Amino acid sequence: MNQQEQIDQYCRRYKIMGMAPKIDEMVKHAEIQGLSYKSFLVQLFEHEAEHREQQAKERLLKTAQLPSRSNLDEYEQRNENGLTKQKMNTLREMAWLDQLYNIMILGPSGVGKTMLAAGLCADAIEKGYKAYFRTMDDIIGMLKTKDFSRSAMADYKRLIKASLIVIDDVMMFPVEKSQAVNLFNFINQLYENTSFIITTNKMPADWAKMLDDEVLATALLDRLLFRCEVISLSGKSYRMENRKTIFGT
Repeated sequence: MNQQEQIDQYCRRYKIMGMAPKIDEMVKHAEIQGLSYKSFLVQLFEHEAEHREQQAKERLLKTAQLPSRSNLDEYEQRNENGLTKQKMNTLREMAWLDQLYNIMILGPSGVGKTMLAAGLCADAIEKGYKAYFRTMDDIIGMLKTKDFSRSAMADYKRLIKASLIVIDDVMMFPVEKSQAVNLFNFINQLYENTSFIITTNKMPADWAKMLDDEVLATALLDRLLFRCEVISLSGKSYRMENRKTIFGT
């Protein structure tokens, strides 16, 4: 067995897969530059660390379940909708996430609530946070089936360790009492250690009607709004303004 085969074998055995394909190239570079052994080792470890960090981000992006439009660099900035460029930059810096603040994004359909929430989730992942995007229906379904579904339980275990959870389309439809209780218990369990981004087209005062329980709605909002920035978006629907037609005119 030659040296290259030995290196490949050890890399596979100890799962050092980031540096493995680059070793020949890095050895040649080290020889040309006259690097010391320690400098060469540092470069190897740096390359492995970068590879692992990139893999971790890719895994998080996959499990985050982000919608297709989640890049805030492509977000159409509209100062008149209530979100200035300065406010957007502040949100993207993520200081609020370190301070365990929540974000509630209010507004009618089509004004960009979901894209803003998904984009902030993507930014959080890029900065190394464990962040996930789910609709309210996803959360309710997971809570309902986690005790007998492996996939639901796996998702539950991911979410309870999250730094950030986006819950999209909250209170779009009326919620059964048992589901509402499950949702409350879930948020009550996490709100002291996890930040939430909530998107909704219902004002907080309307939540009691959707839950058919004023006491439960008040308790839920009490936890979400305790440390929370409320962003009210307004304006015309992006989808209606950019409506497609089969005739092209």
